[in-house]
Amino acid sequence: MDITPLIPSGRQIVKGYGDGGFTISGIRWEGSVLVLPDRTQAWGPAELSQVTEESLSPILSLPERPRLLLLGCGQRMALVPNTLRAALRQAGITLELMDTGGACRTFNVLVSEERSVAAALIAV
Repeated sequence: MDITPLIPSGRQIVKGYGDGGFTISGIRWEGSVLVLPDRTQAWGPAELSQVTEESLSPILSLPERPRLLLLGCGQRMALVPNTLRAALRQAGITLELMDTGGACRTFNVLVSEERSVAAALIAV
């Protein structure tokens, strides 16, 4: 019995992370990235203290924002300022914090379920 989740066509899947970047749907990305179900883009923050409302503007400016944003904090999960969490909540986005590896795995599962999700992943 094959239990591999079926990935909808055209969806981004994080295949690997580490060594300062990610492999997403067959493409190697150096540094941090923003991953949406249908595309990936480079992202500036190299550490959690650089994650701001401004750095997340590519997500906040989407006409159809994801309902959930997974924030891969690096080696371990940490907290963000309440003001950032409030700004995302006001935009209708729930923020989930976890280490980058956990965020990659969770993103893949939620994309396979066709959930409304995005990931902001700090490279490790």
